[in-house]
Amino acid sequence: MHTTFFACGLSCLMMFGSSVFAAVPKISEPIPLWPNAVPDEKGQLGAEHDVSKPNEGLVAGKPVIRLTNVSTPTITVYRPPKAKANGTAVLVCPGGGYGILAWDLEGTEICAWLNSIGVTGVLLKYRVPTRPDDHQHLLPLQDAQRALGLVRFHAQDWKLDPQRIGVLGFSAGGHLTARLSNQFEPRVYAPVDAADAVSCRPDFSLPIYPAYLVLKDQNNTLAPELKVTTNTPPTFLVQAEDDGVHVENSLYYYLALKNAKVPVEMHLYPNGGHGYGLRPTEKMVTSWPKRAEEWLRAQGWLARKKS
Repeated sequence: MHTTFFACGLSCLMMFGSSVFAAVPKISEPIPLWPNAVPDEKGQLGAEHDVSKPNEGLVAGKPVIRLTNVSTPTITVYRPPKAKANGTAVLVCPGGGYGILAWDLEGTEICAWLNSIGVTGVLLKYRVPTRPDDHQHLLPLQDAQRALGLVRFHAQDWKLDPQRIGVLGFSAGGHLTARLSNQFEPRVYAPVDAADAVSCRPDFSLPIYPAYLVLKDQNNTLAPELKVTTNTPPTFLVQAEDDGVHVENSLYYYLALKNAKVPVEMHLYPNGGHGYGLRPTEKMVTSWPKRAEEWLRAQGWLARKKS
């Protein structure tokens, strides 16, 4: 474990951040996850829309797009420049308490950063808010399983390495990331086509300030859906000690991974709160993308794919 304190000043972070946000990735049109009917979807929601209000809920002085009423899940592929592409892809799961998706803060901006290090970002629009009869959040898991399998199925067409497809998520999306990392078989829906015959196990996992990983009222016992085994993928964790959803989410998940001998790296910061994405502020926690890049590089996932 690495408990992290860094001396990089705000100007350094701002330079890093501005270079990321200035990137203009090549994107696909949104690709529907499900070719026909969306499983277990009753179509009882209104239109998908942004619930943010002007000048409210700003992060690093900027607004956030908060999508809700998502009933048609999709993936959107953000490709790095051809000269920089290394063949690695990451499925990105925005957070929002399973009520909304922080679409730019924890989605499009993350894909732009991934592109800056040669990685293809695949932005998942999974179903929110939680349906009244989906207390176990199975619908988002269906979408995540389907999405990662779909990316691997299309790896050759999209010039990706099928053995270098990871997942990264924030808050509730961090829970979905951890869940997909431990519940990749069997599928929690009836297979619909050949894409569901390939593995949806991520090759690596980055839960960032994850929520819902532990049961607070049961002495921070790991959530029962997170059955960590030696087949759980290598993991990179980030959280601040003053996070309102509690740092124990990362601490106890880290311990479970360590006990299962899963390669894991954790960075804890003294402060920073929750829901910062990668927008640079004076808080050192917002330097986490550099630590993540170093981890990805050390693991070999940023090396150019051999043709």
